[in-house]
Amino acid sequence: MKTVSSVYPQSDRSSNAHSTFKTVGAVLAALATWIFVATVLNLPLRASWPHYHEAETAFNFTFTMKLARLALGAVSSLAAGFVAAWIEKGRMRAATLTGVVLLGLFIPNHYLLWSKFPVWYHLTFLVSLVPLTLLGAALHHRSKTHDGNVTGD
Repeated sequence: MKTVSSVYPQSDRSSNAHSTFKTVGAVLAALATWIFVATVLNLPLRASWPHYHEAETAFNFTFTMKLARLALGAVSSLAAGFVAAWIEKGRMRAATLTGVVLLGLFIPNHYLLWSKFPVWYHLTFLVSLVPLTLLGAALHHRSKTHDGNVTGD
């Protein structure tokens, strides 16, 4: 009697599990990267910008300080996307999930701080999270193609 093979052979299941764990790990590493980069970039702002620390504790930033904070967030998002793509060998799944998770984490904070910042600030920050994270992942892909070390998906 002939046996029918499983629709999902064991090797496919373990491969899918490995892929899932790798994606989750990439997202967690990307989130840690976002926090690390934001912290490292924020320290010089506190140390070198007069009254920045006071403005930070009171959420009373000048226009230039707000722009600096948006730039800090942008660089952090780019770095997070780059790391997600690096870990996942250029695939965009982890970078996309990272952007969505960042958005999910920051929406409640911005809702609570809505009255402390102008609408343009909230929208610029929140709307840019996913695209900048994906751009960071695309920069990783671009750096790999320039090196001649493109990895297949």
